[in-house]
Amino acid sequence: MEAVKILEKPTALTWDYDEEADVLYLSVGDPRPAVGIDIGEGVVLRYDEARKEVVGLTLIGLRAKLLKGLADSQT
Repeated sequence: MEAVKILEKPTALTWDYDEEADVLYLSVGDPRPAVGIDIGEGVVLRYDEARKEVVGLTLIGLRAKLLKGLADSQT
């Protein structure tokens, strides 16, 4: 199996939050084309196949999960 680079001390992280869709996009450096791999529970890993490295994450339903987690922690 080939090695996969997973966040080797990136110089910059960028992010964008779509409030209407409740989706947070995190990118290592500037956003770039990548393959999305659903790793479960609303997390999509963004992978650059040519460079064999993780270039970002997409977190779906972030606010809903945060509010649920806060409510669960208070019970």
